[in-house]
Amino acid sequence: MKKEDVKVTVEKGVLTISGERRHEKEEDNKRFHRIERSYGSFLRSFVLPDDADPQKISAEFKDGILRVRVQKHEHVLPKSVEIKVN
Repeated sequence: MKKEDVKVTVEKGVLTISGERRHEKEEDNKRFHRIERSYGSFLRSFVLPDDADPQKISAEFKDGILRVRVQKHEHVLPKSVEIKVN
């Protein structure tokens, strides 16, 4: 597959990976000529966890492997404030 054949989208908390696979193999021999073609589209959807940040999702396609990284929201921890007792 090629990078152009894969599409990654996020909509309403759902991560969708879709694309189309095309494969063609040709053999030419003295006795025969054979061409094999296979095509197929695919679609996978994943519900993102509540703490996922859709703005910080990244995807990388390298050597035929798609790597999708989903980062969590950076939660601000409440600060502890010391109150003096009179």
